[in-house]
Amino acid sequence: MALTRDHVVSTAVELLRRYGLADLSMRRLARELDVQPGAIYWHVASKQELLVEVAAALLAEVPGVREEVPQSEALAALAELATAVRAALAPVPDAADVVGMAYAAERASVTALRELRGLVGRAGVPADSCDAVTDLLVHHILGSVALEQNERLAQAGDAGGAGRDGAEVARSFAVGLEVIVRGLVAAKVSSS
Repeated sequence: MALTRDHVVSTAVELLRRYGLADLSMRRLARELDVQPGAIYWHVASKQELLVEVAAALLAEVPGVREEVPQSEALAALAELATAVRAALAPVPDAADVVGMAYAAERASVTALRELRGLVGRAGVPADSCDAVTDLLVHHILGSVALEQNERLAQAGDAGGAGRDGAEVARSFAVGLEVIVRGLVAAKVSSS
């Protein structure tokens, strides 16, 4: 089978799912694909570009936002999208790190996060604050995922440790998200 960009990216995603970011090296990827490392660079220019593509693949299943969400529904759509992004990333080791790197490198390349920014604007956040508010939401999503994964690692290393269950983790995320959304509503009201 001929090596393609899609095959390189899907194999990288599978390595990330199985072993985490520490084992997602270009050499390991080449070994998995049974090619020389140089062959990968015909399809992705760098590891950074590969991670941007992996982030896009991780979030590819997140439902998109319909084109014209009315302002009155923007905050609900924003919360729904943020929750879907978190749900897509939580089961994948180091997914928050990968998406965080992709977001830092090429913000527009992460479709779900670009749509999140669009919803922030539609919710009435002033244009000069949209990026900062989007960053806050992204930090909440990625931080929640990273914390959840770190708690799982800590629990795995401590046989007697009792950690939070999935429902507690989801509730913690939802409470934080609600605080952010309420803050946006309050800020919108106070600036009117």
